[in-house]
Amino acid sequence: MFRDPSSLVYDLDTVEDIERATLRLVTQALADFRDDAKAIFVAEKDLQADIGEAITREALDSVGVSKIPVRLFGKIDYKRARYVFHPAYAARQALFVDSKAEKAANVVRVQTSQVSMHIRQVRAGKEVDVPGELPIVLESGGLTFLTSTVFVKYFYDVRRGHNRLKTIRVACIPSGMLQERYNPHARNTIWKAGPDAPTRGEAFRTRLSFQLLREKAAWRVQDIRVEPEEPFVWSE
Repeated sequence: MFRDPSSLVYDLDTVEDIERATLRLVTQALADFRDDAKAIFVAEKDLQADIGEAITREALDSVGVSKIPVRLFGKIDYKRARYVFHPAYAARQALFVDSKAEKAANVVRVQTSQVSMHIRQVRAGKEVDVPGELPIVLESGGLTFLTSTVFVKYFYDVRRGHNRLKTIRVACIPSGMLQERYNPHARNTIWKAGPDAPTRGEAFRTRLSFQLLREKAAWRVQDIRVEPEEPFVWSE
């Protein structure tokens, strides 16, 4: 059975299953690629964020991802229109994977152009509700796609002038269809105040809290230990 992405609004457990399978794909690709990722981080002299983007693309290309010949647009590093296959159904997905690199943090910076959820949080003592700019169901080439966003964050330090990759953290932001499960209102949220400065006219940004997302669904945040290396174990 082929599932119309728009119909999934009435079957939220299937949306969760698709996003879980998507996170497994991205996480396993990076877990398999971590030795190469470690070597690339040491050898490359580019900005760490650029190194992370390249690693994410190479890791996903190495495992291969089904492809639908539709071009996706957006401010995200890796974009792929693809099929999701399940024993009971198939669905079309617009997969967006963005990469960040930082020495340490419990959050990841997010732009509204990278999510389909409304961002409901408290900022400066006031409740805000800012819609994400990605459509929940994307239409392109006469087809419809369920939009899914995954963030990959590379934690590193610098020793003797060389980058050392320590941990790769992979997180799946819920679809806007799951708004009421994950961020029903500003005081029940997965977001922290963003790095933008409204007084300077900067565009709204926010931060995804890994801890708050884990408290909602532990499987949505996965850690791959690189240095020291540990066997990867999927977290539920």
